[in-house]
Amino acid sequence: MDETVAEYIRRTVLKIPRNEIKILLQKWGFLSEAQLETINFHQIKDNISQQVVQLCEENSADIKQAAVLDIIYNYIYPNKRVWSVYQMKKTGEEIEIFDLKDFKKEFKRQLRSALKNVTISFREYEDNAIWIRIAWGTPYKKPNQYKTSYVVYHSQTPYVFISASVLKSNLPLLCQALVVASNYRDIREMELRSHSLNSLKDIVFKRYSQNFQTYHPKPLQERSVAPENVDLRIINENKSEKERIQRVTREIFGDGPQPKLEIAQYKLETMFKSDPKMGVLNRKEPFRCLVKFSSPHLLESLKSLAPVGMADAPLSPLLTCIPQKARNYFKIREKTNFSGNFVSP
Repeated sequence: MDETVAEYIRRTVLKIPRNEIKILLQKWGFLSEAQLETINFHQIKDNISQQVVQLCEENSADIKQAAVLDIIYNYIYPNKRVWSVYQMKKTGEEIEIFDLKDFKKEFKRQLRSALKNVTISFREYEDNAIWIRIAWGTPYKKPNQYKTSYVVYHSQTPYVFISASVLKSNLPLLCQALVVASNYRDIREMELRSHSLNSLKDIVFKRYSQNFQTYHPKPLQERSVAPENVDLRIINENKSEKERIQRVTREIFGDGPQPKLEIAQYKLETMFKSDPKMGVLNRKEPFRCLVKFSSPHLLESLKSLAPVGMADAPLSPLLTCIPQKARNYFKIREKTNFSGNFVSP
């Protein structure tokens, strides 16, 4: 077995939590159950990885098997990467029968016609997801297995999820291969990114929905005893306001859990307006600023702002429109014909 393959397998095993190494190796299927029984999974991970490499040497593992192990790891732990959503478009509305063998063949042909030194691996999963792993090289260097691009494509949909460690010059090659292999005409980035691959799928596949017209708020339970020396009108006013905030929040965000996004970013371009005679500022270039909201679970954080009294309800549509517009990166510019701002589509 090649030394680079052995080292790659060793490093992949070291990334796996120790109590899950055996399960992942069983999913891999390259080592037999008898071989797995010889491994002591209670020792330190470095020793486990060395034993796995020795068994792989017995089986003459090559880069193809190592790549499959890496795909399985990324499938089980997709949140280790940042994923971007791309949408493809057809010329017409015709529905074509998807052939996986043709897709693989054409995808490989497209990439290898432009770049010889590239490793391409596929794995299919039960949810019609095709996972593609690409390790990129150059005309003079072998593929770097530690800087790989991952593509998740759900057949019969126009959506592609890409996590790329790739030179900018290679990204067009990847997109072109996807378009041609899947019989689409064009592809564009949707400005929707997250570590949570499943949340991105929930948004673009409309598995996330909001309850705009279906929610009818129930009155809050009455307190059994009112505090002494407090005006009842104040109590009723506070109760009504809490009910309003609760109703508005549920109408905007719905009842279910929110998709998990970590960032919402807004780039603003605006012109300073003043009377030319005042001479306050002579600037033809627009002002530009960047506003970024970040949180381990941004939409749940936004959902909680009004109920805990940290923001007025309803929140700005610039924040609440993220799932509907299927994007969390925005550009806000001035309209040219009349005053006012808009969010670019």
